[in-house]
Amino acid sequence: MKKWIVMAFCTILAAAALTGCGSADKYPNGKVYVFNWGEYIDQDTIRMFEEETGIQVIYEEYDTNETMYPKIEAGASNYDVVCPSDYMIQKMIDNDMLAELDWDNLPNAQANIGAQYYEQSTAFDPGNKYSVPYCWGTVGILYNTTMVDEPVTSWSILWDEKYADSILMQDSVRDLFMVGLKELGYSMNSTDEAELQAAKELLIEQKPLVQAYVIDQVRDKMIGDEAALGVIYSGEAIYTQRENPNLAYAIPEEGTNVWIDSWCIPKNAENKENAEKFIDFMCRPEIALMNFEFITYSTPNVAARELIEDEDIRNSEIAFPDLSQYKNLETFSYLGEEADTLYNNLWKEIKSY
Repeated sequence: MKKWIVMAFCTILAAAALTGCGSADKYPNGKVYVFNWGEYIDQDTIRMFEEETGIQVIYEEYDTNETMYPKIEAGASNYDVVCPSDYMIQKMIDNDMLAELDWDNLPNAQANIGAQYYEQSTAFDPGNKYSVPYCWGTVGILYNTTMVDEPVTSWSILWDEKYADSILMQDSVRDLFMVGLKELGYSMNSTDEAELQAAKELLIEQKPLVQAYVIDQVRDKMIGDEAALGVIYSGEAIYTQRENPNLAYAIPEEGTNVWIDSWCIPKNAENKENAEKFIDFMCRPEIALMNFEFITYSTPNVAARELIEDEDIRNSEIAFPDLSQYKNLETFSYLGEEADTLYNNLWKEIKSY
C-alpha cells in the first residue's frame, strides 16, 4: 500500500514537472507583468504578442490612477509595464518610481507616435525619458439630444435644475474639480485654497442635482437613456454614439482637460527588456489600430490613424479634434503632496455633505 502511494505521488510530481515544462516550452522567453486600465486593450493583441515573442503576459487592471499608484509604490507586486495618466506620471517621476526607457529598443515608438504628442508629454515628462503615449483625448459633456433641447456649450448646464437627477459626474477627484474650477474660470491645476474652496462650494451646490458619481458607468447609463447629461472621456463618447445615435458630445467653451495616458516601466521592474518589447509591439501601426478600434480612445499613432478605413472615424472631431479651435485647454499637472491632500480632503467634504 505504501509502495502504491509512493508511486502515485511520483506520478503526480512527474505530471506537474511536465506541465511546467510545457509552460516553459510555450513561453521560453519569460514573462512580462502589465498593469493597465480596465477594458483598455484588445486582448487579441496580447495573444499575438505572446505567440510572436514567446513572452507570457500576466495582465491586471485598475480603475483610477489613485488606485494604481499605491500598488506600484508599495512594490508588493513587481509590475513591468503600467499606463498612468499625465499628472500621475509626473508624480511617479518626482518620487523616483519609473525607469528610464532605452529608446534603442523602441523603434516603433520613435517612428509612429506623432511628434506633437511627445511635445505635449514634455509638460509632465521632460525630455521624454520615461513614457510612450498610448491614448489621448479630451473630457467633455455627453448629452442625449432627445432629453436636452438647447445647445450644450458650457459647463453651467450641469447646474440647471431642470436636469435634476439626470446628471452624471465623474467619481474622480481631479476630473470632478476640473469641472468646478473651469466653470469658475480658474485653472484646473489651481493650488489656490480660496479657488478650491469656491469650486467645492459650487460642487456641493450641484450635488442635489446629480444622479450619481461614476466612472465607467457613465457610458452604460447614457447608452441606456438613464441620464440626460454626463461628464465623460472622449473615447467613451465615441463608443456610446455607436450604441445610441441620440448621444452627442461637446467640449465646453470654458475649456477642459486634454489628457495623455502613456506606457511606463516601474523602476523595480524585473523584466525591463520584455517590457520594452511589449511597449514597442503596441506601437506597431496595425496593433495600435486594433487597440483603437476596440477601445475607441484616440491613438497618438499617426501611422495607425492612416490605416483607419472609415473616413468619418479617421476625421472624427471627437476622436481627432482640431485643438486650435478651443480655448483654455490644459493638461493635468502633479501639484505636490500638500495639494493632493487638500484636493482629497475637499472631495471628502463634498461626498459627506
